[in-house]
Amino acid sequence: MKYLLANRIQTPDGTILQSFNRHDCKIHKDAVTDEVYMVDGGLAYQRGFVNTVPAKDMSVYTDDPFELIREVFCWGTYGKDGKQPLTYKPLKTLTDEHIAAILDTQWHVPDHIRDVFKEELKYREQNNCWNPEELD
Repeated sequence: MKYLLANRIQTPDGTILQSFNRHDCKIHKDAVTDEVYMVDGGLAYQRGFVNTVPAKDMSVYTDDPFELIREVFCWGTYGKDGKQPLTYKPLKTLTDEHIAAILDTQWHVPDHIRDVFKEELKYREQNNCWNPEELD
């Protein structure tokens, strides 16, 4: 089965809007068309406006190439101590330690998302690519 991993659109002026979670509505007034564009729903559902000039659907799914998934799929984090503001980081920027912690502690995460994290660790090993943050 195909699952949504990134709910995103690109407006005619090139702006990319991404909804990270349910009810995370992102809105942008386009400089080219002067229309308002919207994306909402995170990975739970896809919702947007119907525009005269349609936005480009840039959503990413589990059956897309993994090189694209690791660039676009994002994980929300409050930092190591859990006290930082929420930020969303692309999968490829998470440390191995962070991914291992997610797999060990976040049992509510659906299997298809867990599989993405496992695939990232496998990808790094097979391609000898390590997260630069780990070298600090």
